[in-house]
Amino acid sequence: MKTSAPRLNAMTVDVEDYFQVSAFEQHVGRAEWDTRPRRVAANMDRILELFDQHGVNATFFTLGWVAEREPTMVRRIVDAGHELASHGWQHTRANTQSPQDFADDIRRTRTLLEDLGGCAVLGYRAASYSIGADNLWAHDALADAGYHYSSSIVPISHDLYGMPEAPRFAFSAADGRLTEIPVTTLALPGRNINCGGGGWFRLYPYVVSRWALRHINNVEGQSGLFYFHPWEIDPEQPRPQGLPLKTRFRHYLNLSRMHSRIESLLTDFAWDRMDRVFATQIRGSQRGQVPLGPDPTGANP
Repeated sequence: MKTSAPRLNAMTVDVEDYFQVSAFEQHVGRAEWDTRPRRVAANMDRILELFDQHGVNATFFTLGWVAEREPTMVRRIVDAGHELASHGWQHTRANTQSPQDFADDIRRTRTLLEDLGGCAVLGYRAASYSIGADNLWAHDALADAGYHYSSSIVPISHDLYGMPEAPRFAFSAADGRLTEIPVTTLALPGRNINCGGGGWFRLYPYVVSRWALRHINNVEGQSGLFYFHPWEIDPEQPRPQGLPLKTRFRHYLNLSRMHSRIESLLTDFAWDRMDRVFATQIRGSQRGQVPLGPDPTGANP
């Protein structure tokens, strides 16, 4: 009997260095960034090698600040067949920017990435998933700037980000001109929990993540979206002084296990780039159709 191919999931990497995470904002100022040893390129080499070994293409949401300083890294991403996408210029959360500053930021980053990569940049991910109920105008700005999709919302309750009322799967935004593709969550009674990467993936045993993603694929019939950062496979990274206990726990938990867990994930599931896994939804948005779910603003019921 012929068996169907496994459902494709989207593998994504947020290309930023260890000192650029939002949790370090009060401890490592942007003026210090150029004085810190950069480790992102070496970590990216390990990631690109790992993906190559498993025949996986992925989407790399890349900071403009990093791309400007590591242009050969950008070319390696594109030359290896991966999708190059925008993570904004210097990891400034979208919900702290004015509409004009945000518009300038996303256009500047897209222009640089396209110049360095020699390819169109269609996707965007806000720093710390910082598009939510209070700044959905950002979707219009992204569509105006030429982006086709965003992956900037997590439909959970969290102390740093989240829009729990948002659809769990891809939905139309900006009057149908943009597709928002949230990070994958699992629906539990009364709440959603993140099962798409980050600290949650490092906190719980790998079998929990494997079960959750299989549920998304096989029971809900949806493609999952997973993300991680280059610094998460780097347990030897420098440690800034004065970090609060909660920040240290979140950032450094199980870094030594992350590489092997990613290897398991690549073996256990089928993966590809965002623009291919969600091609139907993204094309639907560009035709002005409503992909899969409602716009949370109510503009596209």
